[in-house]
Amino acid sequence: AREDQATRVKDFMNYQIMDVMEEYDPDMDQLLFYLPLSGSTFKKVYFDEAKQRAVAKFVPAQDLVVPYMASDLQTSPRVTHVLRMDTNEIRKMQVAGFYRDIEITASEGEADEVRQKVDEIQGTSKTYSDDTYTLLEMHIDLDLEGFEDMTPEGEPTGIQLPYIVTIDEGSGKILSIRRNFDEGTLLAKKRQYFVHYKFMPGLGFYGFGLIHMIGGLGGTLANLPAGFKARGVRVRNDDEPLQPGEWRDIDAPGGNIRDAIIPLPYKEPSGTLSQLLGALIEGGRRFISLADQKTGDMNSEAPVGTTVALLERGMKVMSAIHKRLHY
Repeated sequence: AREDQATRVKDFMNYQIMDVMEEYDPDMDQLLFYLPLSGSTFKKVYFDEAKQRAVAKFVPAQDLVVPYMASDLQTSPRVTHVLRMDTNEIRKMQVAGFYRDIEITASEGEADEVRQKVDEIQGTSKTYSDDTYTLLEMHIDLDLEGFEDMTPEGEPTGIQLPYIVTIDEGSGKILSIRRNFDEGTLLAKKRQYFVHYKFMPGLGFYGFGLIHMIGGLGGTLANLPAGFKARGVRVRNDDEPLQPGEWRDIDAPGGNIRDAIIPLPYKEPSGTLSQLLGALIEGGRRFISLADQKTGDMNSEAPVGTTVALLERGMKVMSAIHKRLHY
């Protein structure tokens, strides 16, 4: 009976993920692309009132805000999800009764530094002003008047209970306050909507990515040389970097600088840079290594049993990163 139940659960979950939850696979691909760069990414799993089905959306690290002292999602006293929705999405939620039917204000805030850098990499820019609303969905503990936690004798305990409070950032109005625990239970345990994916464990709440590991390596001075210049020499616009092919005027009193023209001492790429690149590639290979032995290097006359055993071992995930994502 238990095996039959497990089979039904497996079939139902595969049906949900592959057929019903249309965004699951594309969002998972995007999550796995972001993960090595940022070190931390999130998924939000919830029931969408507008779509009337379960949803598992990818949430970038910059859109999930936690207190400075938070150590993990479960014990964090506040988790804020920054939502960006258009007019029609907001209206659907209001008609469904999920948000209060009140007038709210479109957000005029500028994009953050992370969003600007992503736009720069993609080569895109915002060229028009649309009615985009920024909502702050706060998963927080509150002691609300009239809904206090009570002792068996009917006295308020003062213990804060889990709620979800959604606020319109533009107007500061509250759109909804919803209970985030099962009513009538002895322990008001909050429901967890977010899943935290870490590339490598960090020193605090967030994980470390490849960019964090690269940033601490040496070799910077070898590839970006510095030097000295005479105090009397005056360079026009010395606060602006030189552009390729640019020749800038220099005032050198009492001396001549190589007959008044000197090319910049550009060198070929340093050997240190090449070694650094090789170390990064090798480190990346170790991070995502899957098997101890290459199955392509096997003897063509090896016994069938040995070949099958090596193939099975090659299919096993041997990386701590994959173990962490599976968890």
